[in-house]
Amino acid sequence: MSKTSSTDSSRTDAIVAWLHRRKEEMAAFLAELVAIPTENPPGTNDRACADLLEAHTRQLHLDCERFQTAETSKETDQEHPCLLTTFGSGERSLYFHGHYDVVPAQSSQQFQPTRKDNFIFGRGSCDMKGGIVAMLYAILAIKEHARNLNGKVSLTLVPDEETGGKHGSAWLASEGLLGRNGIGMLLAEPTGGVVWNANRGAISLRVRIFGKSAHVGLQHQGANAFERMHLVVERLAQLKCEVEQRKTRCHVGAEQMRNSILMLGGLSGGGANFNVVPEECWFTIDRRINPEENLGEEKPRLLGVLEQCKRDGIPLEWDVLQEGNSAACPEDVALGQALSSSVQNVTGAVPSFEMCPGLLETRFYAAAGIPAYAYGPGLLSVAHGPNEYVDLRKMIDCAAIYALAALEMLEL
Repeated sequence: MSKTSSTDSSRTDAIVAWLHRRKEEMAAFLAELVAIPTENPPGTNDRACADLLEAHTRQLHLDCERFQTAETSKETDQEHPCLLTTFGSGERSLYFHGHYDVVPAQSSQQFQPTRKDNFIFGRGSCDMKGGIVAMLYAILAIKEHARNLNGKVSLTLVPDEETGGKHGSAWLASEGLLGRNGIGMLLAEPTGGVVWNANRGAISLRVRIFGKSAHVGLQHQGANAFERMHLVVERLAQLKCEVEQRKTRCHVGAEQMRNSILMLGGLSGGGANFNVVPEECWFTIDRRINPEENLGEEKPRLLGVLEQCKRDGIPLEWDVLQEGNSAACPEDVALGQALSSSVQNVTGAVPSFEMCPGLLETRFYAAAGIPAYAYGPGLLSVAHGPNEYVDLRKMIDCAAIYALAALEMLEL
């Protein structure tokens, strides 16, 4: 990698300084976003959050399109709008991408954002409303510092990421609206200073096993769903032993394992009382698939175990909670190198490229042949926790990195 030129350094300094002057403005907007409880599930308040994002974007004199899935309910505020903010012109588009839904909070106080010095606390501050603010202000920095752009920067904002993207990215992709004429995509997930260029796929289920209720003293008249559940779990455990022998060739973080994953019983429950034969028991399955594996092959193998249990007389049914493909993009394509050099210019460190331990929306772009990478402010270790926070300084760094990478990709 070549050394940063004095011209590059000067431009980096100018963009960072420009963003620092807007630090309080960025912090205030983030606090407004955090205060809207876009918890998913169940997927509430998406319309209110999209309204705020659209209004703020237009106040900043940026174009904004709004897309809406057919499934809406204005009475219960169950609209799920997607937004597309654009700067520039031409056919070629570099996409920034963010989701505004958040995982459920541990308490309602998490939707009352607080600030301590450079840190903003609250649900979604890290995953990933802080990243959204960084990307929006990156576009403003581009608008201020760009010379001649051969294309445009487009910020796609979606709901429903936390439960698979049915009303967000998956819907946009099905309508041909995601990544149109895209030359690359950057995602603002909290990566802790590394670049995620790959992600595991996922198929997650809730399995319900049925029996017949009876008093404990008359248990012979019942059918124990708990005992039946254990028979199902034993068969799934055999599959677990097999698939978890497989290892990815992707780079992984120090806290990760390379093995493929089949987790049983993340959630479980059942029964009515200690002295009643349980009529129903249930548990979850979370299958995480390495990029070298194929969801189209692994899903039928998993479901095949459940179907065989049914054929053997165990009454059960299942629901799919989420489903998504694995994806991987090489490090050495133009956007990967532009992102890496921009991180080095801003932070002084060359980032490592690693596989994300979870599911990423980069997969929707990768499926369309568009190089896609995640890099964003915040730490994954705090993203879904009770003390979620983001560092404003990291937000500014990321905004500068996004802007510099976009300029490298689009300037003539």
